[in-house]
Amino acid sequence: MEAPQRNLAMDLVRVTEAAALASARWLGKGAKNEGDGAAVDAMRLSFNTLDIDGRIVIGEGEKDEAPMLYNGERIGTGRGAAVDVAVDPVEGTNLLAYGRPNAIAVVGLAPAGTMFNPGPSYYMKKLVVPAAAKGMVDMNAPVAHNLEVTAKALGKKVEDLVVFVLDKPRHKDLITQIRAAGARIQLHTDGDVAGALMAVDPSSNVDMMFGTGGTPEGVLAACAIKALGGEILAQFDPQSEDERKNVLDFGLDLTQILTTDTLVCDDNVFFAATGISGGTFLGGVSYSGTGATTHSLVLRGKTGTIRRITSTHQWDKLMRFSSIKY
Repeated sequence: MEAPQRNLAMDLVRVTEAAALASARWLGKGAKNEGDGAAVDAMRLSFNTLDIDGRIVIGEGEKDEAPMLYNGERIGTGRGAAVDVAVDPVEGTNLLAYGRPNAIAVVGLAPAGTMFNPGPSYYMKKLVVPAAAKGMVDMNAPVAHNLEVTAKALGKKVEDLVVFVLDKPRHKDLITQIRAAGARIQLHTDGDVAGALMAVDPSSNVDMMFGTGGTPEGVLAACAIKALGGEILAQFDPQSEDERKNVLDFGLDLTQILTTDTLVCDDNVFFAATGISGGTFLGGVSYSGTGATTHSLVLRGKTGTIRRITSTHQWDKLMRFSSIKY
């Protein structure tokens, strides 16, 4: 037995709240990089108040030339635990730019040296299932088989399942196979971290996630999947010859099946996400004129604790000292 320890996720949620509050001002304005940049600046300032010795392992932005917290950047005061950090200040920059649902600010954290470094890999195939179906799915099995075993594990029929799939041309055959098996589909234009979270969240009506999405997002989602007890299986899926060559030159194996434990090999993980644009997963930032309300999900892997936090922010007090002008 041990006394309760510090839950770093409670510090992380202040970081994601700051990013969400700053970026939500750009909702629907068609300015993807400006919204992302506001979130990055707010997140960096917030991180550097935390007593951690952090190193960014997963920093979003590089593949689309957006602002970023860059890979290898040191964050925190340097006085606390040594940790690997995965960030996506705006997961779903297009969702934010066009005012669409499910843009979120996300941070994952794990002990130093335990988070997978995907190097130059931008894309991977992913299969995400909730805790009940853990160990039952197979990345190399037919789509219909994985639907059947997941449905059985959940006590459902295949026809009852809802599968999250990104609405991309590369998924044409996948969508056909899912429909042929009888399952239902939610098609989303962006946001596969949110999709992975929906697939493992007991309160969500999504049962699985299939398809190729971002590799950095896969590592980030694995922090939450660890905490929630679900499973992610993944395999590198380069979308260009240049990416394929870079992945091979980096020493990665295109045939390897990556598991949750491959992506994050320690259970002592922390995760926080705050809604920006709102949607089926997390409520968005709501401005009142005198303040704002945010909605967040906070997870701790070691204890399995899930917190859903609604926060009210008051400008008349916050703006007296905040260096972030919301």
